[in-house]
Amino acid sequence: MSVAQSDFVRAMLDPSKPVPEGLTNPDGAQAAKRFDVYRNNVAVSLTEALETAFPVLRKLLGEANFKGLAGVYLRAHPPGSALMMFYGAEMPTFLAGFAPVAKLPYLPDVARLELARRESYHAPDTQAIDPAAFQTLPPDRLMAARVSLAPAMRLIRSRWPIHGIWLRNMEDGPMPGQAGENVLIARPEFDPAMTTLPPGGGAFMAALMAGAPFGDALDKALAPVPDFDLSAMLGILFAGGAIIDLNED
Repeated sequence: MSVAQSDFVRAMLDPSKPVPEGLTNPDGAQAAKRFDVYRNNVAVSLTEALETAFPVLRKLLGEANFKGLAGVYLRAHPPGSALMMFYGAEMPTFLAGFAPVAKLPYLPDVARLELARRESYHAPDTQAIDPAAFQTLPPDRLMAARVSLAPAMRLIRSRWPIHGIWLRNMEDGPMPGQAGENVLIARPEFDPAMTTLPPGGGAFMAALMAGAPFGDALDKALAPVPDFDLSAMLGILFAGGAIIDLNED
């Protein structure tokens, strides 16, 4: 982006900036009023995109506060794509450094969860593996194998009850608890589905996502949780269509 383009973008997103030089009406006068209308329309569109992307954040903060936050965000992070469905990717980092919401430390992870749901929704379709593939491999070969995970699968690990917060605000669920939650997002059909993982499930999934063999991932889960329920964990993965292949080296 050239200097002139950068100046134009900054002026377009920040009402305190002057009208860029060279923008004139047909009569040659500076196009201040027309640019203000355009600038307002752009800000409204970007704010609406953020409201669509982060409905829980909007509800937690309230409409007026969210709009104020959006105004600061869009000046700090102008869109990098014409596809508004992807706007807002920097929101978790932005919230972590935004002083006015410092007393709500769970907000960045709530934003991560909402972004992950959107990413899952737009991910490519894939065919889930037949669970019988796990039953046909001898235990030693299964422990040495690696899994391929569906591109729609996401894992959010948080020290906050983010799934409970989401349910409370989007589905009128019960008050969230106090404990942190590891949330698996999968897309077995058309819409993303979220599951709060059992103890050890977050470590198990993080290892699988890093490419660890099945046995090593199981060890990661068993180390802090000796009674980790592998059968229950596999049931969650199969139900979500999260595993698409089983690979032997």
